[in-house]
Order: sequence, then C-alpha cells, then structure tokens
Amino acid sequence: MDIDLARTFLEIARYGSFVAAAERLHVTQTTVTARVRNLETQLGCRLFQRSRAGARLTAEGERFLGYADQLVRTWEAARRDLPLPDGFREVLSIGGELSLCNPLMLGWTVRLRRQMPTLALHVEIGSGEQLQKQLGQGLLDAALVYRPDYWPGMQVEQVLEEKLILVRSAQQPEPYLYIDWGPEFRRQHDAALPERAHGASSFSLGPLALQYMLQCGGSGYFRTRVVHSYLQAGVLERVPQAPEFIFPTYLVYSRDKDSPALQRAFAVLREVVAEDIDWSQRWDYET
Repeated sequence: MDIDLARTFLEIARYGSFVAAAERLHVTQTTVTARVRNLETQLGCRLFQRSRAGARLTAEGERFLGYADQLVRTWEAARRDLPLPDGFREVLSIGGELSLCNPLMLGWTVRLRRQMPTLALHVEIGSGEQLQKQLGQGLLDAALVYRPDYWPGMQVEQVLEEKLILVRSAQQPEPYLYIDWGPEFRRQHDAALPERAHGASSFSLGPLALQYMLQCGGSGYFRTRVVHSYLQAGVLERVPQAPEFIFPTYLVYSRDKDSPALQRAFAVLREVVAEDIDWSQRWDYET
C-alpha cells in the first residue's frame, strides 16, 4: 500500500478535516479525497463520515487507526535505519525506561560500541508502555522495563532485582515525598503505609525526586543502588524499621527478532549489570 495513503488518513483523523489535512500535507483537497477513496476501495469499507462540521471516523476507521500508525512508524524506522553506514554490518534498536537511561542504558550502549564496533545502534528512551508498544510493532529489538507485558512470542527475562528503601535527608528529614513507582508499588505501599498514601509532594520520576530531596530535604522511597553512595557519604540515611519493596528490571524482546547479534548484545548487558558501578547519577552537593 502507498504509505502516503496511511499518512493522509492519519492527518484527517488527527485534525478532523480533509481541508486541514491537505494544508498539513501541502497537497490539494482533491488529492486528499482521491487518496481516501483509494484507501477505502482497497480496504473495502468506509473510513470517514463527512459532514459540514468536518470528518469523523467510522467504526472501521477507528479500527484502522492503529494499523495506519504502525504502517507509518515502521516505514519511518526503515528509512532511518537503511542503508547501513559504511563499515557497519548490523543494526539493533534498543530501549529503556527514563530512570534507567543513566547509568544502565548508558553503560550498555558504551560497552556495545567497544565490543561490537560494526553494530549500528538506535536507542529509544520512553515509558514502559511506549517501549513495549514499539516492541509489538517491530520498531524495537529489545527494551528494559520495570513492568513487562506478556503476550505470545514475547520473551521476558529479569536482569536486575533492586529494593525500594525509605531514606531521608540527614539535615532535613521532612516532609515525606511520595514517589510513584507504578501500580504494584502503589498497591503495596498504600497497604503497608496508609498514613503515607498522600504525601505533601509527589513525583512521577525517581531521579527528579532524589535531586529535589538532596536540595530541599525530605524522605522517600528510592532504589538501593541509586542512593548507596549518598548513604555512604552521610548525606542521606535509612529510615529504621521501614518496609522495603522489591523493584526488578526486565529485559523484554520478541522471539521473532532473536539473532546472534541480539544475544551478544544481551551478554554485554549482563556484564554491565554485574559490575559494581555508581548508580547515583549524583550532581555536586554540599555536605
């Protein structure tokens, strides 16, 4: 199928108008209409209900939305990755959640460059949901996530198990900061510490909350490897007799994408995980 048909469909769906889609695509409205007619003929169904107010997706149009998005993304990924630059023989696309980008993803990519110099890399950072959607669409070869989804053909391997521990600023231990580590953490945390279910301040990103606490004080739950150096330096201290929560990291990939290069990349990842490196991502701080 002509990829321009899918792009045109998506623009109409996004802006609700054939006219707006034509302006965005820099083509005439007649061209947009012809593309939609062509697409509907190929699919054998009507995709839009047109009126004076604009264009609204039909039930079939709603169903086609995901397919069209995947078609365009796959084509764009192919154009980005091909052809390979001179001197490179293989390409891998890997992803990781935002709070894993430094040092785990950084360490992995640096080591891949050193050990697999003919490997071209595409690295994607995003939410676990976004990354696993891209895996399902074939846009990523593998991803590191906290909460894997399971579906046929998907391989899931735990590569790291950390704890979430309660720490506090040695100089200013209050107030309590609620860091959202996901639905499973929320369920366990709120059951174990109902009085802490609503913190004075809340964060959806652990690294941001940690830097805030280092500068403004407070207490909250953080990954053990990330706060280890701060605990040793006396900047932070553990809160005694506080519940701990398990927080594993998973490597997820489609078995259809498996290859010798991918397995070698996984071996490199395991080397990085096994090393005793500083995970604090710390900035300069005053003691």
